[in-house]
Amino acid sequence: MPTPRPKALAATLALLLAACSGGGGGGDPAPPPPPAAQTPNILFIVLDDLGVDQLTSYGYGGAVPPRMPNLAAIARAGLQFRNAWAMPTCTPTRASFFTGRYPSSTNVLNAVVSTDLANSTISPYEVTLPRLLKTRGYRSALIGKMHLTGTDLGGAPNLPYGHQTLWKLGWDHFDGYLDGAPYPIDTRAGRTGTPEGTYPCGFVPNASIDPTHGADAGACYLATGSCTQIARGGAITTPGRTCMERGGLFEPHQACRSSVPAHLDFAAQNGYYTAEWIQSDAEGNTRKIGAADPAARGYRSTLETDRAIAWARQQPAGQPWMLSLGYSAIHAPLQLPPVALLSEDTPGRNDNLVCYPRSDGENEGVRASLNAAADLVDAHLVTNLMAEAMDAEIGRLLVELGLAARRADGSLDYQPEKTNTVVVVVGDNGTYVNSVKFTAPGRFDPTRAKGFAYQTGVSVPLLVAGPQVQRGGREVPHLVNATDLYRLFAEIAGADVAAAIDPARPLDGQPMRAYLEHPEQAGIRTANFTEMGTNLRNPAVAVTPQPCVVEAASTCFSIFPYKALCDDQGGVWYGEGSTEPGVPAGGYGNCCQVQQYRAARGQGAVDMLPHAQKAAGDGQYKLVRLSRNQCASSGPDPIMDWVLGRDAEGEPVFDVTDELYRVDMATPNPALDRKGTALAAGRSPLATSGLSAEARQAHAVLQAELDRRDGVASHNQRYDSIHCPGDGNRDGVVDQRDLEHWRELSQRNGGQSSWYDLNHDGRTDAADRAIIERNLGRRCAAP
Repeated sequence: MPTPRPKALAATLALLLAACSGGGGGGDPAPPPPPAAQTPNILFIVLDDLGVDQLTSYGYGGAVPPRMPNLAAIARAGLQFRNAWAMPTCTPTRASFFTGRYPSSTNVLNAVVSTDLANSTISPYEVTLPRLLKTRGYRSALIGKMHLTGTDLGGAPNLPYGHQTLWKLGWDHFDGYLDGAPYPIDTRAGRTGTPEGTYPCGFVPNASIDPTHGADAGACYLATGSCTQIARGGAITTPGRTCMERGGLFEPHQACRSSVPAHLDFAAQNGYYTAEWIQSDAEGNTRKIGAADPAARGYRSTLETDRAIAWARQQPAGQPWMLSLGYSAIHAPLQLPPVALLSEDTPGRNDNLVCYPRSDGENEGVRASLNAAADLVDAHLVTNLMAEAMDAEIGRLLVELGLAARRADGSLDYQPEKTNTVVVVVGDNGTYVNSVKFTAPGRFDPTRAKGFAYQTGVSVPLLVAGPQVQRGGREVPHLVNATDLYRLFAEIAGADVAAAIDPARPLDGQPMRAYLEHPEQAGIRTANFTEMGTNLRNPAVAVTPQPCVVEAASTCFSIFPYKALCDDQGGVWYGEGSTEPGVPAGGYGNCCQVQQYRAARGQGAVDMLPHAQKAAGDGQYKLVRLSRNQCASSGPDPIMDWVLGRDAEGEPVFDVTDELYRVDMATPNPALDRKGTALAAGRSPLATSGLSAEARQAHAVLQAELDRRDGVASHNQRYDSIHCPGDGNRDGVVDQRDLEHWRELSQRNGGQSSWYDLNHDGRTDAADRAIIERNLGRRCAAP
């Protein structure tokens, strides 16, 4: 391991002592810090599952785009980056924001679920962004959804620090969720004894929609115990929906009683209208707020905004802060937002039919076709409503923080040059399947959307506005990456990245501030990069991921351990508890078995989510590398999902394919990497023989980049167990500090999974300590 520069070593040691952080990586020196009084605040807004296909400011949005005037106002006042890439799923992208590293450098390769090891979550030994900004005196808050860590399900087997996790990662204030998405819609509408599926929207409809189960009047009970009579009329078209929007549960046809009826279940989660909030403060004190608490009930986009405003207002004058606000919208489940957040002439504002079948004809095939088409229309409609509602809350956020004002016509008057706050808005990955907008002829592709390294899955909106932006209203065509935001925030704060990050483990993020200050700035990146893989699974967890097929994407994957998570994504579950005819009681264990099942019934084959995906692009050409699991073609034995054989180190072997595309993000019809448009496919020399000289050159450069990243990925995934056994904090040496970290983590959470589970068996125990002791004094090369 190279010896760090004294300045870098001193700064890194200071961070280690102050925040229990291990080594990091290097980067270019940050610009001189501004005077303390002028240190800007940072408002960082992350949109969930909202790709560029949704935004009219990018020239897209489809035939009926969502109304997002406030995001458009931010774009007009600041910069809009046309070639911004995220990772294909949420957790890897969000980890990249706060570490400046690609997923293969942190082992955060896919959305974290309860069956993953803690090794596949952000390590507390990273120099995270809030830790770095502390060196400049910043206070930091994280509010809403960020899904950076393990979940709180099943006894938190991958959450060593429990509800203190975000505090341990450096945040002074956390008020959000550990889970990755809203809970499924409660189709009982909070009424125990009511059959599942009775109320598909999560609320009791009016009698016009459902004469059998609907109601035009009733009692609305709140979690406080209070009750209000509510009836259809005037602005209230659906009393049950209005009650849900207020955080209540509706009793149809009933008058208020002196006590809440026993069958009303306030503890039941209901999509966007409930949550389980986790809070932690600067001292590490924590609190959990469940769905039965009045403070946890209400529409998520509104509650997320309320909490962000409250925290920012508490900050003293002159105290620089960074507020990271993760909106849950527009992640599944798609659910109608409050009417009050929508314009009166917005299509579908009061349309409660979106949750119900469109046809009741006698012909099953016709009805199925009509409902499938209606489902797609409804998904686009509800997506629009959710996006508009979130946009309304973003506008309220800016106004109530004093960053903007409302004109007489209600539009946003945003003049960022008059503020001391940089506003950054970004999507975490492309849009999900049925919400994808269509543009012709090079339209975005729902079968290659979120979860895939293709453009529809990784091309995201990125807006930056603030006093540093010169000549606002510009569009930046250059390549930028999710990892680059770490560097941008460091540059804005005046933090010295070179001093804080160990040069032996450099950052992947590149500088960005020059784009803000110099309109003629040339591109800094020569290549963009994205990747997604398979997280390290926890063998100590009894529940294992089982197959789920999302028909709209024609894809099978084995990520979710529970049926409800598959249902939530609009999928068909083939695991334990499947309702598909002929599926065994315990369900299938892999997608190959699902393929065999479908073939036996004459159903069409579906694609299987690749085990790993990577892509590199130069702005004109893009090379996508897919590592696919192969099914056996014959034989009586159960088909294995991924094993073709094993290499000398016992690792599975996969079939790897490269696909070269010509891409651009032109308006209004981009050239995208759609199926059937590859210029070359395969890895043999023959695959590129018909390419032009320019395309061959691009292919060679991009292939070399992916080959390099393949080596890094392999190196990092096995770093703590094979490459550098015992070095759990990745500081390049196995020493006493590793033993101290092991000792602490072996006593937490019953000694379950942690970053010192060095043999990846789901336990932090004596076997891991023995690995450290055998390797004490060992120095390792940078991964």
